[in-house]
Amino acid sequence: MTPGGGEERADWRADRVGSARRGENPTVLLRMRTGWAVIGDTQHLPGYCVLLHDGSADRLTELPRRDRAGFLADLSLLGEAVEAVCSARDAACTRANYEVLGNAMHHLHGHVHARYSWEPEHRRSGPVWLYGPERFAPEHALGPRHDGLRAELAAALRAITAEEYAPGTPGSA
Repeated sequence: MTPGGGEERADWRADRVGSARRGENPTVLLRMRTGWAVIGDTQHLPGYCVLLHDGSADRLTELPRRDRAGFLADLSLLGEAVEAVCSARDAACTRANYEVLGNAMHHLHGHVHARYSWEPEHRRSGPVWLYGPERFAPEHALGPRHDGLRAELAAALRAITAEEYAPGTPGSA
């Protein structure tokens, strides 16, 4: 399923978490313990994903410490899936980078960016944001050509969380 156009598209984007809860957010990969793993609207760097906290927190520090640890653990699992899938698809994938920002979207969320050796040398050592508006060019927009990547990310994330969330696993509830 890919993002639709027009008014329907604007509706789910205006309330990404609410639309995920209602099953209307087409970017959802998996419901995790602390939120929703979604594939990014832009795939400038293939594999870009976000973990949307399923609550009302704006900042990580608004959560009790145990809940912070849970959110960051889920973010690391999402990163593990991104790194595994992107490395298997492209030998130039070098790592997954993580960010928890909140300057633009005032709802707790974490970014996972796959990074690649084919990136321009002057961009490899800095944050993704330094790419500027080119990240959002139409040719990088999430679309049907990303269906395979989306399916692989979802499958990897399901496998990783099934193992991690299994009863008796350290950290499992």
